[in-house]
Amino acid sequence: MSDLVLTSTQAITQGSQSFATAAKLMPPGIRDDTVMLYAWCRHADDVIDGQALGSRPEAVDDPQARLDDLRADTLEALQGNGPVSAPFAALRAVARRHDFPQAWPMDLIEGFAMDVEARDYRTLDDVLEYSYHVAGIVGVMMARVMGVRDDHVLDRACDLGLAFQLTNIARDVIDDAAIGRSYLPGDWLDQARTKVDGPLPSPELYAVILRLLDAAEPYYASARVGLADLPPRCAWSIAAALRIYRAIGLRIRKGGPDAYRQRISTSKATKIGLLGVGGWDVARSRLPGAGVSRQGLWTRPHHV
Repeated sequence: MSDLVLTSTQAITQGSQSFATAAKLMPPGIRDDTVMLYAWCRHADDVIDGQALGSRPEAVDDPQARLDDLRADTLEALQGNGPVSAPFAALRAVARRHDFPQAWPMDLIEGFAMDVEARDYRTLDDVLEYSYHVAGIVGVMMARVMGVRDDHVLDRACDLGLAFQLTNIARDVIDDAAIGRSYLPGDWLDQARTKVDGPLPSPELYAVILRLLDAAEPYYASARVGLADLPPRCAWSIAAALRIYRAIGLRIRKGGPDAYRQRISTSKATKIGLLGVGGWDVARSRLPGAGVSRQGLWTRPHHV
């Protein structure tokens, strides 16, 4: 294992147990590249939020300066050949090996710019646009690493990122509010005459959270269709990640507002159980008539 892969593996192990569990199912070469790509994505996110490998976000002194540095370092990794730090070296290697359009990594940076600008998300489409930039494009890049070139299949990969991010938003409502952020659609909050206030969601706020989880479901369903176009072990890994992440939303549904009394996650035993279920999802995705239309779903920009 190269030093770059080893460093990236340590980052993923500390930053996301769910992703680390699913990545173990991938073939070695693809696993190394997805882990390196994840390490850069995680690093970029942590730089903007003042985090350390997925810890709780903190207010930072000069977020615009951090964003400017992140953008410059990413462009240097993509365009240059000089020395860069490990996360950017990982991005450079993966992007060149898999022929990423430069716009893809830069789309992720634009998502962080939306945070720095404290963008106001009034509608679900606004939230989905943000979700594309911070998660959907990651799904697109991961799928390319797995050999996907077809734009329609990349759309399905984007859908998984969108579903993940909507679930993230639902889980992190209280923590986000603590640092002055809200990603729930503003018009939904207005309709419910509620806001994020206090350590637990009010019944009205909880109803908005459930509405967001409902909005994620068509994107999870669309993503399952894309499993059929991935190499078998990659498909199993992604199916497991889908099950593990969707289980977070199921815990919110089952636990009600009280679910927010502690960090909402899935146990190691649950993750292991969902690995097996993911295998069945892959098999079903390959059956005749397993397709689900994307009609009506938000669609990512297609860069030339």
